[in-house]
Amino acid sequence: MIEKAQVRSKQGRSGWLLIAAYSLLAGATQMLWLTYAAITSSTARRYGVSEEAVGWLAQIFPLLYVVLAIPAGRLLDVRFRPSLGIAGACVGAGGLLRLGGETFAFALAGQVLIALAQPVVMSAISKVAGSCLPAHQRPAGIAVASAASFVGMLIALLLGPALGGAHLMLLLGIEAGIGVIGAVCLAFALLAPPTQEGESAAVEGSVALALWRRREFKVICALVFLGFGVFVAIATWLQTLLHPAGVSETVSGILLVGMLIAGVLGSAVLPPLLERRRAERAFMVSVVLVGVLGSLVLGLSSSIVPRVLAMVAFGVTLLPALPVMLTLAERLAGPHAGTAGALVWLAGNLGGLVVALIVQALVHHPLGAFLALCVIGLLGLPFALRMDRVLDAVSAVQRQLVRTALAPAEAQITRTALAPEDV
Repeated sequence: MIEKAQVRSKQGRSGWLLIAAYSLLAGATQMLWLTYAAITSSTARRYGVSEEAVGWLAQIFPLLYVVLAIPAGRLLDVRFRPSLGIAGACVGAGGLLRLGGETFAFALAGQVLIALAQPVVMSAISKVAGSCLPAHQRPAGIAVASAASFVGMLIALLLGPALGGAHLMLLLGIEAGIGVIGAVCLAFALLAPPTQEGESAAVEGSVALALWRRREFKVICALVFLGFGVFVAIATWLQTLLHPAGVSETVSGILLVGMLIAGVLGSAVLPPLLERRRAERAFMVSVVLVGVLGSLVLGLSSSIVPRVLAMVAFGVTLLPALPVMLTLAERLAGPHAGTAGALVWLAGNLGGLVVALIVQALVHHPLGAFLALCVIGLLGLPFALRMDRVLDAVSAVQRQLVRTALAPAEAQITRTALAPEDV
């Protein structure tokens, strides 16, 4: 018994080491994604290109995610450890490639390589936890990895304004180092044998089609499409949109950091409270209203205080909305939660691409861009009002799963009761 306990303890430690290594790489991937988001104007001047061109250094990520999400999931299911290790190497190599020369071409080449790896890296969260942690620890492992991705975003938005365009190569060097360290740590962690039976990360085509046919699942995907789209558009274009109003890159970076910090705190507190009180519908309505009013404040206000309040409100609502929707999608899908989660992420990245492109078309008309975000936010109101149907459907699925799980036990009890007594 003592030896078994020691083996389990050793397996648990090695499992959490893999989670830690993967979290470092996930955070590095998100950091490299947003490298140029808070320093768009200075980067454009440094590389001698337009601000729209610099915007593509971030927008290429949701574009390739939409194209590669399903193949990445299947690749992880068939060749989990080799594919994740190669993706990690691509993240590190992409960071180094950006150091090849102080030109837009090297920046774009590096971002494309990292963006090609991102669908594999970010789709592997459940697979990593399933392969190295016991069932009762997997939610904690997924939470740690998810939090690391937000930390990576924070690092990008802090380092960018701190170093700025004047020290762009230093910024790229620091981020490349973090990416390489993450890739190396993950490579060594993946050498250890799996300690648990892995969970499938692939998107099953028939299941995906069956889920998409459900109106409740379409409601979830629509809300994620719009909400994540607004978040990506703001993260990508806030500095450019506020620049004509005299807001510096440093201040824009602080606003984005404030939004992310508020979002991390909100994500830790709000989802369990909303679940206990079955208040998801009211919350999603508030998300829509905050999105509309916050966009109006950013577009019309000339003072920094209302803008700070608007960005904090964005963080408290937009970011916690994603885990709330993911939880509902996974419960609605029952045993096919992995497929549901992958499709929700796909909807979010597609929304990020579409909404960011709409804002890019209006980037030289800031008020028009913010009004467009208002309209996009309002499109979510009919879906938010249908959340009661989603909650009812989730409850029905959960009751069915409980009945299915109890059926074998009830059958065994019945057989025992009907069996002849031993003489």
